[in-house]
Amino acid sequence: MTRDPVTRTNRTPDQGRAPALPALRLDLLPAVTESLAARAAEHDRDASFPAEAFPLLHGAGLLTATVAARHGGPGAGLADTARILRALGAGDPAVALVTAMTLFTHAAEARTPGGWPPALYAALLGESAEGPALVNSLRVEPELGSPVRGGLPATTARRDGDRWLLTGRKIYSTGAVGLSRLLVFARTDESPVRVGSFVVRAGSPGLEIEPTWDHVGLRASRSDDVVLDSVSVPLGDVLGLAEAGETPGARPDPETGAWNALGLSALYLGVAGAARDWLTRFLHERVPTSLGAPLATLPRFQSAVGEIETALFGADTLVDTLAARVDNGDRTAAGQAGVVKVLATRAAITAVEQAVALTGNHGLTRANPLQRHYRDVLCSRVHTPQDDSVLLTTGREALARVHVPGPSDQRSHDRRSAPKGN
Repeated sequence: MTRDPVTRTNRTPDQGRAPALPALRLDLLPAVTESLAARAAEHDRDASFPAEAFPLLHGAGLLTATVAARHGGPGAGLADTARILRALGAGDPAVALVTAMTLFTHAAEARTPGGWPPALYAALLGESAEGPALVNSLRVEPELGSPVRGGLPATTARRDGDRWLLTGRKIYSTGAVGLSRLLVFARTDESPVRVGSFVVRAGSPGLEIEPTWDHVGLRASRSDDVVLDSVSVPLGDVLGLAEAGETPGARPDPETGAWNALGLSALYLGVAGAARDWLTRFLHERVPTSLGAPLATLPRFQSAVGEIETALFGADTLVDTLAARVDNGDRTAAGQAGVVKVLATRAAITAVEQAVALTGNHGLTRANPLQRHYRDVLCSRVHTPQDDSVLLTTGREALARVHVPGPSDQRSHDRRSAPKGN
């Protein structure tokens, strides 16, 4: 069930569990957004990791919002998570994306008790109570690409006594330099092959982060390469270890896919909202000499802003409505999340493109944030599920709803319509 308190006090953890986590302070979101925005341009320019942002988020309880109530957490659902990511995306989407990966990890554990070994998760919560403990799943590889499209990872776990030794390379590893735990998707060298996520602690011997990230958008996310050279992982520190199926990297259930699709859609709608806000201020401040009045007074610009506002309102409402339905256990809504991601991210991209078109050179000037918002919002296309997969699946399902008569149907019709004897 989705809840919307200003402050959500965590339950007292049961004896033997992690110390109390910070309370979730949704009322602090506007101040957090403003603080992130103040340094977003600097981190974008330098492609530097915004490390100072995460203690701020930790203090507001935003990094642990989705920790289950049974662990003393707020137990925030997808609707609250979308609200958080939209606000963070408006401030600095790189911070929002790193935060999203941590929130999704805790949410997955909340939905599937026992997914993490108890001692392993308790250690993570203990660290999360003291300060930021960022987590991300490292799944993408140079040859494999995204594992959701099929194929076994090249990263291999070889058993050595009571430990696994991991060797391989992961690319596009969001927030790698700031992670506390890296959930490395890998295969075993056994027969039959098993796949799972091996929990690697930051600073482990043999773990190296190569600064390869040189992207147009989300530059501060530091989605660098992670290289593993016989990195040691305790035998039990593995999540979901099982024999590889036909699509080893597939999302385990529709709800997991819905969290990813809707949460990230909200993030990029936050970027588009920030672009709209800059545009409206610019139109009020820009007074051409020939006009003698702000551009905001012209019907042309008023209509254009109205079009942007209408599109973003519709996309925000769609994301929030579906997120609430997912929180209420609606599996049909979870299955529709990919379609909503296509609609929401297209609305976000189009809104920022329209803002750039309206402002011309001003919008593309590095001194103004609109060009950064445009570069950042384009990154919405790369996240799973991608448009082509969603549209292919949706099209096939629509076509399958139409019954096309076959030869057997024709023979049955002929028998029914044959004249009867007297």
